[in-house]
Amino acid sequence: MKINLYILAVAVVFSTVVIKANAQEDLEKLLNSNITQQPDYTFATFKNTRILNGHSIELLKHKNLEFRISHRFGTLDMGAYNLWGLDQANIHFSLDYGIFDWLNIGVGRGTYEKTFDGFVKFRLMRQSSGMINRPVSVVYISTIAINSLDDPELNHFYTNRLSYCNQILIGRKFNDYFSLQLSPTVVHRNYVATAISMNDLYALGIGGRIKLTKRISFNAEYYYVAKPAGFGTEIINPLSFGFDLETGGHVFQLHLTNSLAMIEKGFIGETTGRWKYKIIHFGFNINRTFAL
Repeated sequence: MKINLYILAVAVVFSTVVIKANAQEDLEKLLNSNITQQPDYTFATFKNTRILNGHSIELLKHKNLEFRISHRFGTLDMGAYNLWGLDQANIHFSLDYGIFDWLNIGVGRGTYEKTFDGFVKFRLMRQSSGMINRPVSVVYISTIAINSLDDPELNHFYTNRLSYCNQILIGRKFNDYFSLQLSPTVVHRNYVATAISMNDLYALGIGGRIKLTKRISFNAEYYYVAKPAGFGTEIINPLSFGFDLETGGHVFQLHLTNSLAMIEKGFIGETTGRWKYKIIHFGFNINRTFAL
């Protein structure tokens, strides 16, 4: 009888150990399953918050501050006397800040029409795979620009100096080497110089990035501006090519563009240069990001 009780006790202890081991294994499987089911978010669709002139879908991280200096020199057709445009410079300074990972704001000042500008930019959707499969990232950006030129035509009403731009940025990183973005755009200018000029402009931008090395990529950007039938004023679509050079905390962007302005109100609808006549500008953007 004592032997039977002993055997029964051993059996109970053994079964308890086995049940606990199985439960622990099931718990580990469940935890591992939950980990693998977490969304795998896409990073670095572009290396910068700008493709060239226009914004990319990238946002600054929470509490990051970015200082940006942008230059556009004179046109290449100026020849050797003006060092192919390098004797002239159009400049824009800006500060961007990441309130949250999904929400950025920014302010800037440029020599083009002595413009002050600002923007709000936030992410609506982020490209991911795994548990949640989203094929693209979607970002909304709204900008405002204030023309501060001493121009009597603008002094009648303060609102004459204001322009606005709204964009939906739709981007996809196809692989480690190629990314593409579409940018449906609406620009509104409160004041236009002539009766046949449009207050509202509708455009579609397309931009891409091809990664060449670990720190160098080739970027291109084009905006098609819709032109109503019978509209008399010629509209030149902005076209830009360039390279991103990443050096740690800095990203240098070197490019050629037919647009002098560096804000949406300027390069969409107010571009005057033609590539075939060498009315194009060499330019660069330099930005430095600080983690606050």
